[in-house]
Amino acid sequence: MAFQRRRNHYYNRFRFLIPFISSIFGGLLLFFALLSFLAPSPNVSDHTRRIPPVQFNAASDKAIGVSHFRVPRNGARSGRDLWTSRNAKFYSGCSNASNKFRKANAITHPNRYLLIATSGGLNQQRTGITDAVVAARILNATLIVPKLDQKSFWKDSSNFSEIFNVDWFISFLSKDVKIIHHLPKRGRKTWNAHSMRVPRKCSERCYQNRVLPVLLKRMCQAIQLSKFDYRLANKLETDLQKLRCRVNYHALKFTDSIEKMGEKLVHRMRARSKHYIALHLRFEPDMLAFSGCYYGGGEKERRELGKIRRRWKTLHQVSNPEKERRHGKCPLTPEEVGLMLRALGYGQDVHIYVASGEVYGGEETLAPLKALFPNFYSKETIASKQELEKFSSYSSRMAALDFIVCDESDVFVTNNNGNMARILAGRRRYFGHKPTIRPNAKKLYRLFMNRANMTWGAFSSRVRTYQRGFMGEPNEMRPGRGEFHENPSPCICEEAGFHVKSDNSGPREHDTTRRRDEAATVGDDQNNDYEPEWPDSEEEEEQVEFQDKDPFNTSVEYEGSNYEEPNLELEEILSD
Repeated sequence: MAFQRRRNHYYNRFRFLIPFISSIFGGLLLFFALLSFLAPSPNVSDHTRRIPPVQFNAASDKAIGVSHFRVPRNGARSGRDLWTSRNAKFYSGCSNASNKFRKANAITHPNRYLLIATSGGLNQQRTGITDAVVAARILNATLIVPKLDQKSFWKDSSNFSEIFNVDWFISFLSKDVKIIHHLPKRGRKTWNAHSMRVPRKCSERCYQNRVLPVLLKRMCQAIQLSKFDYRLANKLETDLQKLRCRVNYHALKFTDSIEKMGEKLVHRMRARSKHYIALHLRFEPDMLAFSGCYYGGGEKERRELGKIRRRWKTLHQVSNPEKERRHGKCPLTPEEVGLMLRALGYGQDVHIYVASGEVYGGEETLAPLKALFPNFYSKETIASKQELEKFSSYSSRMAALDFIVCDESDVFVTNNNGNMARILAGRRRYFGHKPTIRPNAKKLYRLFMNRANMTWGAFSSRVRTYQRGFMGEPNEMRPGRGEFHENPSPCICEEAGFHVKSDNSGPREHDTTRRRDEAATVGDDQNNDYEPEWPDSEEEEEQVEFQDKDPFNTSVEYEGSNYEEPNLELEEILSD
């Protein structure tokens, strides 16, 4: 009984504390519940993708990176010359016509005229001009100086003679195609040209079956081909391919004012360093939105790029942006480009010229690249506003300045395989195979995502392995593969007796003539790297759709006269 009384005594003593203790625990539970409610929901993708950028300690020669991933100041050791292509001396551009290629005055029909209206920005229009000369040759017609697109996204009012040296263009090609400034007049009236459009990748037979019959009509001897971009097939006879090269690499020169300003920019880069890299960054908001890619910026990034993307109502919705990057369809971030270059062996002292519009994220996005390469320049930083004043209101003229500096660079790096990248890649192959680096984005993606878990040595070794075949070396691409303007193989001759194995396709033939003939007979390659096209206006947006679900697969093959161009075509390539 005594024990029972003591137990009741202790119970009565503490029972008044139980409600007080319960209220404290209840309050704590409510507090933690409130915190969990107010905290942002975790995003696995954001967490795995947002890797802290590489930082540098000014007091040390070592870079302080993430975990044990430390970038040395001098990049990675490389056993190759970083500024030249191996075996380039055994190759040269060769685009002279054969003896079988008749002169223009012998094959041009009187009163047969071809006009073209180009499409897109500067480099897309350049492909159209080049192909238009060949189309005129196929039709035995006189070509009128091409009309440049002035209504597209780029909104540039420049005409042909304000960007290109028109007199040189006409004179240089006079033996191949007759070119005049304007349609002649019939009496006191100018001829009215019949407007039509040919399919994408239209072959020689396509022009003969579709366009020539219209030209032969008695009342219609002048034809204008509209939206003239990529309207000529890759597969043509060798002499026509060589004509393409004569146009693109010799006849198309910029005006004297553009050439002189471009030379100034190149001279100023050379005055700073013996060698320099030119980088076509392509990390503008429109580019990222159009590609449907995601870079770990959370809800803010999704909202901002989604708003831009909704401008094109027929653009397919990307359900898995992660997949786009995984498949190599997205530009690398500026930091990733910098890490790739450092892994290839380019040290912190290397000078970089960047050709770019407004970068998504501004200086915050560029900061890691500038930390990796402090010698960072653009035309705006090496030229005064006064010097650029007469160019700055014209997007094509500004693009022409970037084109010149990139073309003259020791190494050109493209971050997006668009028109400028393709044109420059082909041009640099033709003029000595100057190094042209295209990131192997599909292979590099996982490497960048996992770099915090590896040493710099392991990372740089894998980058160099993945970039084999993407460095602009001779024989990286088989003849006839890819877009002709990127790989003008019929116009590149190999020194007799020289033999080298291709990175992709094994041994190649020694004999130059045989290589060119084989290249002419290779079928057009379905080029899955094409970018989507911009619509010209709000009215056209309603009619614009993608082929299939892949906006990068827009190439069309034509092999017969009964082919109908699909109505799923977009109207202007986003690529310059």
